Amino acid sequence: MTATQVHVHLFYGADPRHYRKGEDIGCLYGYHHAESDEFALNYSRDAAESRPVRFVRRALKAALGFDFVHTWRNRRAILAADAVWTHTEQEHLAVSLLLLMNARRRGRRPLLLAQSVWLLDRWPGYGPLRRALYRRLLARADLLTTLASENAALCGRYFGRAARHVFYGLNTNDFPLRPPSQWQPHTPLRVAAIGNDRDRDWTTLATALGHDARYAVRIATRRRIPASVRAPNVEIVRVSGIDEQHALYEWADLIVVPLRPNTHASGITVMLEAAALGKPMVATRVGALDDYFDDDAVSYVEPFDPAQLRAAVNALLDAPSRALRQAQAACGQLRERDLTTQHFARQHAQLTREMLNQRDAGAGVGADLDAAPLSPDAVRNASGQWPGRM
Repeated sequence: MTATQVHVHLFYGADPRHYRKGEDIGCLYGYHHAESDEFALNYSRDAAESRPVRFVRRALKAALGFDFVHTWRNRRAILAADAVWTHTEQEHLAVSLLLLMNARRRGRRPLLLAQSVWLLDRWPGYGPLRRALYRRLLARADLLTTLASENAALCGRYFGRAARHVFYGLNTNDFPLRPPSQWQPHTPLRVAAIGNDRDRDWTTLATALGHDARYAVRIATRRRIPASVRAPNVEIVRVSGIDEQHALYEWADLIVVPLRPNTHASGITVMLEAAALGKPMVATRVGALDDYFDDDAVSYVEPFDPAQLRAAVNALLDAPSRALRQAQAACGQLRERDLTTQHFARQHAQLTREMLNQRDAGAGVGADLDAAPLSPDAVRNASGQWPGRM
């Protein structure tokens, strides 16, 4: 049997030849776990570019909302593929445009798995011209996927199409599971909050825990912090690389994921890491994060409620046994639900099988597949020889 040729189209800077060069981590996000006799993968390549060319590429990306120059440079690999996988709308919109430009090209057209992250949150703020363009490009996608059930539901509302909820996963080579056997907090309580997503709510966190000597807070972010967040017990740090990330988690007693309302599971990477390392968590109940971890594993709070956030932190501080049970539950759910990069890749492989079967059965481009999310058992049963389950 000839292997299905899959092109994994990632953002400029994620070329596996250069990303974390020398560490042999494979592809960012773990798509390489889908490599097998059944699927042959290749990846978008970053072209060397001068500063003026980089400026032009980025300016066009800012205007369009996607990086068409990067996609155009990879057009041969895209057009030669049986299927194209994308990680965000910044990639799939560009690939859709390329495919539409080549619609009259002879031969079988590549199937496009279009995964969106921020698109649905931003959609209400787009003007009519951008919406019209994006709708046309989305119509070319064979399958829409998202990382959160709320985002998937919005695809039906905004585009009249079903979308599949794909579960994001953790690289357990970088973050091996360490189920905790005890939890003994420091004095003051060490609280870490990590993230660069635009939906982090540092203001509510600082209002809840700032200017209070009972807590030592470290916020790790590359984003600009409002002056209102700064306090004597709140330290803003820059964390770069796996070793520094592990050092911050090791320092922390508790992880807080404060968020503004969103629909794209903002904060899930930090939650997966904290769960693997046995850290109790307090998180804002937004973005369908409870798709991944339930109330036994996380202390969820409502958005913009500093008093509730502080109470949730204190409840864990005052009951170490409860904090320990919660951390153990989170680690257990990560394992049981297989929230790993291996499972993330297997889901893409299974969805591609479904797209290929649908195409061979004569269904047209854009015809919706069953919108139910893929369970770990269903993916494993359909792909019996997939290696690498944690």
